[in-house]
Amino acid sequence: MGSERRCRSGHCWFAFYFLSLLFVRDQARAELRYSVPEEMKEGTAVGNVAKDLGLDKTHLADRRFRVVSGSKEAFFEVDPDSGVLYIRDKIDREELCQGSGACLIELKILVENPLEIHYVLDVNDHSPTFSTIESRLEISESVLPGLRLQLQAAHDPDVGQFSVQEYKLSPNDHFRLEVRDRGKDGKIPILVLLKTLDRETKKSHHLLLTAVDGGKPGKSGTAEITVDVLDVNDNVPVFNGATYTVLLEENVLIGTTIIQVNASDLDEGSNGEIMYSLGKNVNSRIRELFRIDPNTGEIVVQDLIDYELEDSYEIDIEASDKGSAPLRTDKSVLVKIIDLNDNTPHIEVTSFSRAISEDARLGTTVALISVLDLDSGLNGKVICSFNEDVPFILSPSTQENMYSIVIKSPLDREKQSTFNVTIVAKDAGVPLLSSEERITILVSDVNDNRPEFLASPYTFYVNENNSPGALLFSVMASDRDEGDNSRISYQILRDGKENNQLSFNLNINSESGDIMGLKSFDFETLKTFQFQVVATDAGTPSLSSNVTVNVFILDQNDNAPVILYPVSSNGSAEGVEEIPRNVNAGHLVTKVRAYDADIGYNGWLLFSLQEVTDHSLFGLDRYTGQIRTLRSFTETDEAEHKLVILVKDNGNVSLSATATVTVKVVEPKEAFAASDVKSSAEDDDDNNVTFYLMITLGSVSVLFIISIIVLIAMQCSKSTDYTSKYLQETNYDGTLCHSIQYRSGDKRYMLVGPRMSIGSTIVPAENINFRYCSVRLIHLVSVNSLQYFHMLSS
Repeated sequence: MGSERRCRSGHCWFAFYFLSLLFVRDQARAELRYSVPEEMKEGTAVGNVAKDLGLDKTHLADRRFRVVSGSKEAFFEVDPDSGVLYIRDKIDREELCQGSGACLIELKILVENPLEIHYVLDVNDHSPTFSTIESRLEISESVLPGLRLQLQAAHDPDVGQFSVQEYKLSPNDHFRLEVRDRGKDGKIPILVLLKTLDRETKKSHHLLLTAVDGGKPGKSGTAEITVDVLDVNDNVPVFNGATYTVLLEENVLIGTTIIQVNASDLDEGSNGEIMYSLGKNVNSRIRELFRIDPNTGEIVVQDLIDYELEDSYEIDIEASDKGSAPLRTDKSVLVKIIDLNDNTPHIEVTSFSRAISEDARLGTTVALISVLDLDSGLNGKVICSFNEDVPFILSPSTQENMYSIVIKSPLDREKQSTFNVTIVAKDAGVPLLSSEERITILVSDVNDNRPEFLASPYTFYVNENNSPGALLFSVMASDRDEGDNSRISYQILRDGKENNQLSFNLNINSESGDIMGLKSFDFETLKTFQFQVVATDAGTPSLSSNVTVNVFILDQNDNAPVILYPVSSNGSAEGVEEIPRNVNAGHLVTKVRAYDADIGYNGWLLFSLQEVTDHSLFGLDRYTGQIRTLRSFTETDEAEHKLVILVKDNGNVSLSATATVTVKVVEPKEAFAASDVKSSAEDDDDNNVTFYLMITLGSVSVLFIISIIVLIAMQCSKSTDYTSKYLQETNYDGTLCHSIQYRSGDKRYMLVGPRMSIGSTIVPAENINFRYCSVRLIHLVSVNSLQYFHMLSS
C-alpha cells in the first residue's frame, strides 16, 4: 500500500516496520516496511510476511505459522496457509501511544517444525495534521523585528524521513518562518517578525502555515494563522534559567512539586505580570501527569509516574504577561524518570489455535509460555512452575524465560475434556515477586465411541388406520463423542429379506429419528412386524450401531357387523321363516348370524330386538342371535310377525347392522299341503328340473372331492405360518361345528366358528384350513345352486 495519502475523515496512515530479530535454528535479520491506514476494517491485508521473510509457503500450514499476542491487544493475525498479515482489530494510535512520536508494538511470529520465533516491531504513521486549523496571534505594534513566536506544530507520528520535515509560510513582508528540531518530538515551527508592525496600516495579517513530510510525493497539512496587531505592550517575558532538567523517581506521591520556573517582564503593571501555562503542543498524557501553577510556576505531579511506560518527559511551558496584547515566551523542562524495582513477572501464554487431540502422543507441545519482567538483573530473572497435578509438564526452552507445555500422560476427552492449569512465575528479587496465569487447555475429540440407542430393542404400539405420512414413533441414540463425531444420522436397514419387506412402507427422518408410515396399517391384515434402524455418526471413519424395532398394530373399531343370515336373494338382510302354530314355548324360530372383522371387544357382537309386533311371543338371545318362542300361539295371535334385529359391536364408538325376519305362523296341515302343492307345481312346470339338479349335484360333488384333494396337497406343501396369517387371533375351543358360505358382491366367504362362540371369524373361502372344521360345501357354482343344495341338505 502507499504511505503518502493525506488524513481524511479522521483516518490516517500507519507505517509498519517488521524486524526479524531471532530464529531458533538459523539467525537472520531483515527489515520490512508496510503502510496501512488507521482504523481500517478488520481483515485488511497488510503484506505477505512469509514471502518477505523468505519462508517456504508450501509448508506454512504444517509449521503452524501464526502471530503470538503480547501483553497488549492483538491487532494483527497471519494466515497460516498463505503467510499474509491481516488487521485483526482497529488501531487507534492516539489511544495506543498517547500521541508520542514513535509508537512501537512488539509482536512475535511463531513457526514450528522446527520451532522459530520472530520478534516484530511495527510503527504507525500519519500525514501531517494540525489540531487547530485556525489560530490567532496578537502582536503589539511596538514589538521590534526579531520577535519569535512558537506556533502550533503539525502532528505526524511517522518516524524518520516520513515525519514532518519542513514548514512553509505563505509569502508576506513582515514574517518569516524558522524550524526548531526537537529530536524525537519532531520539528517546531517558529514565527519570526521581520519588521515592525503598524496597526494603523494593517490591523491583522493572514498567514497560511504548511507542514510537509519527507514522503515522495510528500504529504502536507495546513493551518491558517491570523496575527492581530496590538498597541503598547512591547516586552516579552524572559525565563531566568537557560535550561531546566529534573530527576524524578517513579511512583512519586501525587502532589509532589518537581520544579518551579521563573520568568520576568520589563513592562510594568499588567503588562509585566506573568502567567504560566503548559505549551500548546503538550500532549494529553503529559497534561494528565503534570500541571503548572499559573501564578507561581510550580510544576506538580498529578498522576502515577511509571518508568516502564516512559523514561523521560519534555514539558513545554509558556510565560505570558497580562497586557492588553499579551506577550508569550516558551521554555522546555526535561524530566528524567529514575527506575525502581516495582514490577512483578508477566506471563504470556500462547496456546495452539486448535485443541489438543485426545490421542496426541506423549511429549506433544500444547502451548508456549513467555515470561516478561521489566526489571533487570536478578529482579528480572523468572522461574515458572505448575501449582497442581496435571498431565502436562513445563519444559524450559533454549531461550531465557521461555517454556513449553508438553503432554506427560495419556488424555481421554470423555473422562476430562478441559484442564484449568495455573502457571506460577516467581522472580529472584528481594523481596520475591510472583504472579499467576490460569489457562484452559481443551482436549479435542477423536471418534472412538459408537452411537448408543436409549433402548434395545424398541417396542412400539401403533393404532391401525394411521394417516400416511404422520409420525408413528421416534428412536434416539447418543454418542459420547462431540462435534461431528457425535452428530448422528438415522436410516432404516432395508436388506430385501422377506421378513423385512414392511420397512419399505416406513420413512425415517435422518436427523431426528422420527419414523413416519407411508401407508395406513390394517390390523386385520397385519398384526405385528419388526425392522432395524442404523445410527451412524459423522466422524472419520464413521461408527454405527443397529437396534431392532418391534411394532404391534392395535385394533380399532373400523369394521361394522355383517349379517350372514338371513340374506335375501337381492343381498339385503331380510328373511322369511314359517313355523307351525302348534309349537311350544322355547321353539327355535331361526338364528341371526353375523360376523365382525375386528377382534376382542371391537368384534364382540350383541343382538337386540329393535322392533317386534308382539314382545310376548318372541325372545332373542343377545349373545347367540337365536330367536325362540316365549309361549305357545293362540287363536287370537296374528299370523305374521315382523322382527327387526339390531347387531352391534362393543367398540368405543360401536358400529351396527340390522336384519329383518318375517315370521309366518301357519297351521301344520297347511304347511304340509303347501309344500306338496309347491312340489307338484314344480313337477308340472318343469319335468326336467330333477334331472338337471341331479347332474348339478353330481358335478358339485365331484368338484368338491377334487377341491378337497387339491387343498390337502397345497396345505401339506405350505408352512403353518400361512394359516396363522388369517386365524392367529381366534378363540376356538378346538372343534368347529358349522360353516356358512355367503356371497357379497363379487367376493365369496365362508363363516367358520364354534357352536356357542360370541363372535365369529370370516376368512376368504380359498384360504380355509380344512384341518379345523368339517365343511359341507366349499366351491359355489352359483347362488341358485347353493340355495338348492341347502334345501336338499336340510
